[in-house]
Amino acid sequence: MRYEGPIYRPPSEADSLLIQATVGCPHNRCTFCMVYKQTRFRIRPLAEIIEDLEEARRQFGDRVRTLFFPAGNTIAMPTRDLAALCRHARELFPRLQRLTVYGSSQYILRHGREGLQELAAAGLSRIHAGFESGDDEVLARVKKGATAAQHLQAGEWLREAGIELSAYLILVLAGPAGSRRHALASARVINAARPAFVRLRTLVPKINTPLLEEVLSGRFRLCGPHEILLEARTLIGALEVPTQVVSDHYTNYLDLHGRLPDDRKRLLQEIDAALARPEDTFRPFFIGTQ
Repeated sequence: MRYEGPIYRPPSEADSLLIQATVGCPHNRCTFCMVYKQTRFRIRPLAEIIEDLEEARRQFGDRVRTLFFPAGNTIAMPTRDLAALCRHARELFPRLQRLTVYGSSQYILRHGREGLQELAAAGLSRIHAGFESGDDEVLARVKKGATAAQHLQAGEWLREAGIELSAYLILVLAGPAGSRRHALASARVINAARPAFVRLRTLVPKINTPLLEEVLSGRFRLCGPHEILLEARTLIGALEVPTQVVSDHYTNYLDLHGRLPDDRKRLLQEIDAALARPEDTFRPFFIGTQ
């Protein structure tokens, strides 16, 4: 099996077989992301990916239960090729329970309703999508390349197709002044998109990114632990759709896991308990290197 460039996977795919389908990210302009800046996007030849799948079958037999196709935006593959890849993976690993990719809303929508239905029929079961925010002002500032309306539409089309959506939000991406607006706008998008999972990340400036330059120059002010927790509280309090909230990432100050609406009271209580702690008891500020 062959790998090129940075290989990242969601924490929830820790036990998954990783077979690289694309290299880099086709958008690659988000101001907060450093991952693929030195890598030019390309789609690996389908025959090569299938060779790697077949090598994995020789090594692991039918023990594989979950499979993730890196890299940063594999949903950008042509519908026919990605569907063929999913079908072949299902044939090689008949006990496969989950097959997933990363995918931004604008690239999800390029498949159209029928294309997403084709991918679902081929066995694609979940897409990890970085929504980051539901606030169009924030999305434009960080050059996400998608709008809140596109997030909403991607969620609707995936739900129709029967593909699970795991949506990611970055806490305090709007800074302290826009924190409440960002939280409420994000909640509105999540309520409309109805993802199976909402995964929280805390904004950490990364080396070699435009966002870090904004922070160091004073053009963008980061939030402290209490401000971050208050935004999480506002967000969770405004979520009305049944979904699972997860904060499974090293950037977060608090490990929140729960299903809404049943666990809302407990999650808010956990945040309130954390807010009662002095700020200097939380992890120190750091600049990310990965």
